Amino acid sequence: MSNLGIERVRTTEIAAHVGRRVDLWGWLHAVRRLGGVTFVIVRDGWGMAQAVAEETGQLAPIVEGEVQPESVIRLSGVVTTAPQAPGGVELHQPEVEIVTSVTEPLPVLIGKKEVKAALTTQLDHAVFVNRHPARRAVFRLGAGVMAAFRAHLDSRGFTEIQTPKLVASATESGANVFAVDYFGQKAFLAQSPQFYKQIMVGVFERVYEVAPVFRAEPHDTTRHINEYVSLDVELGFIENHFTVMGVLRDVMAHIFASLSAQYAVELALAGAQLPTVPATIPHIHFADAQELILSLHGVDVRGEPDLSPQDERWLGEWAQREHGSDFLFVTGYPMAKRPFYTHPDPARPGYSNSFDLLFRGTELVTGGQRLHRYADYQAALAARSLSEAPFASYLETFRYGMPPHGGFAIGLERLLMQLIGAPNLRLTTLFPRDLNRLTP
Repeated sequence: MSNLGIERVRTTEIAAHVGRRVDLWGWLHAVRRLGGVTFVIVRDGWGMAQAVAEETGQLAPIVEGEVQPESVIRLSGVVTTAPQAPGGVELHQPEVEIVTSVTEPLPVLIGKKEVKAALTTQLDHAVFVNRHPARRAVFRLGAGVMAAFRAHLDSRGFTEIQTPKLVASATESGANVFAVDYFGQKAFLAQSPQFYKQIMVGVFERVYEVAPVFRAEPHDTTRHINEYVSLDVELGFIENHFTVMGVLRDVMAHIFASLSAQYAVELALAGAQLPTVPATIPHIHFADAQELILSLHGVDVRGEPDLSPQDERWLGEWAQREHGSDFLFVTGYPMAKRPFYTHPDPARPGYSNSFDLLFRGTELVTGGQRLHRYADYQAALAARSLSEAPFASYLETFRYGMPPHGGFAIGLERLLMQLIGAPNLRLTTLFPRDLNRLTP
C-alpha cells in the first residue's frame, strides 16, 4: 500500500495546510453526487472532511467499486479554501485507496445528520452506530466531564482512588445487588464506593473516584440503567452538608466552564445547552418542597419519604421561574429514606443532613454528611436491625478516629442526558446494561 510519502494529518487540522497535499486516513462516511460533481466524505477519530472531483476516475475505487460506507480509506488531496465545505476547506485532485473494504449494506445508516433508526436498533448495533458524529460527540463530552472533574478536585488537594468492585456485603444494606460466585463464596458487585471512600478520608482527607457502579434495581425507565459511571467525592473536616454542597457547586461550575472552553464542536453536534451555575445554587428543605408542591399544584405529597419524578420536574420549573436556575438543592430528606450512615439533622432528627441536586428537574447528585462516631454507627445499625458483623472492616475505621465528613456522587450518563436533552439515558450510555440488555 502506497502512502506517497505524505504525512497523515487529522481532518480537524487540514485548514492549516491550504495549498498543500495531505493524507487523510479514516472511514468512508458518505458519497454524494450533485450535477456531475462527486463529493466523498471521510471521517476520522476527530472530525470529517470532504474531497471533491469532477472526474469520477479520480475516485474510481469508490465510485466504480462495490465498497460501502464505513470502508476504511486513505484519501489524498490538495487542501483548497471552500467556505461551503466543513471547516471551510476541502480536498481537490483527490486520490483514494481502499484499506479495508466493506461490501455489505449497513443495518443502520449513519451517513446522515441524524440516526433515524429506532432506539432498540441503534443499541443492537452500537458497535458502529456510536461512530456517528453526534453520538460520538456525546461520549467525547463525557470524557470532558471526567477530565474536568478530576482537574478541579486535583487542584483542591483531593487524591484519586480506585476501590474494589467485588465486595462482601451490600453497601446500602439493601437487596438490590448483583450476587456473584467468588470461589464458592457469595460476593456482590459494589453498589457504590461509599464505604471505601469514607475509609480513605482517614488516609488522605479528600478523595474521589471515577468508576462503574452496579444496581440490581428492576427499573425499566428512561432514566435508569443497571451499570453506570459514578463520579464520587468524599472529604473530611466539614461543618455539615452545606460544606459538601459548596464543593459540589464548584465542581459543577468547573465542568461546564471546561466544556464551554474546550468542546464547542461537540456541544453543537450533540445539541447541548450549557447551563449557568449560580454563585450560590438555591436550596429548599424537603418538607418545604412538599408544602410548595401542595400550594402550587394542589397535590399533597406530604408524608411521602421521597420525591417522585413529577415532584422533581415541578421543583425544577419553580427554580427556573423563581431563581432563573437550572439547579436546585433539596436538603433534609427523611432519615427513613437515607442509608444508615447518614448524619441526622441535630435540630430535626427525623430529617437528615443530606441533599439531592436537581438539574433541569431531574435528580443528578445525591450526597450529604455521614456519621463519624463509632457509637453512632452501632446505634444506627441496631435501629435498623442490622448485624455489625458484615460491616466489621468498615466500622473499624470509626473505632480509631474519623473527622466529620461527607460527600456526593454524580451520575455521568444522567448529567449528559440532561445536558443534551436526550429522551433516554441509553442515548448517553456507551453500551447500556439494563433489564433486557447484556450485549453488545
